[in-house]
Amino acid sequence: MPGIIENELGKIAINEDAIAALVGYVASENYGIVGMNGKTAKDMIFKIVGTTNHSRGVKVTPVLNNGQVDIDIYVTVAYGISIHAVAQNTISNVRYYVNDMLGLGVRNVNVHVEGILV
Repeated sequence: MPGIIENELGKIAINEDAIAALVGYVASENYGIVGMNGKTAKDMIFKIVGTTNHSRGVKVTPVLNNGQVDIDIYVTVAYGISIHAVAQNTISNVRYYVNDMLGLGVRNVNVHVEGILV
């Protein structure tokens, strides 16, 4: 089920892949994040083929009946950087861009640090 926005003119449905691509791009641009970790078979296929997949390491779960989404982001961070600061900055940026560009509310953003790159 996609993110759905309803207004007096009708409905707008935004696919989870489109939301995930935006979130992946925004998250990967944050200082301290050096990689996005794939969690699905589709992510692994893109990695093998060698194509860019901005939704890699992002899971979007629509919240039924209220136009909001839950977002899980799986990342690798750089050694020596405050993980707390990187996570807080990522959460703030993702919330802002999803709300501003797509018009969707964000209920939760969960940042999962899967590794530290030295």
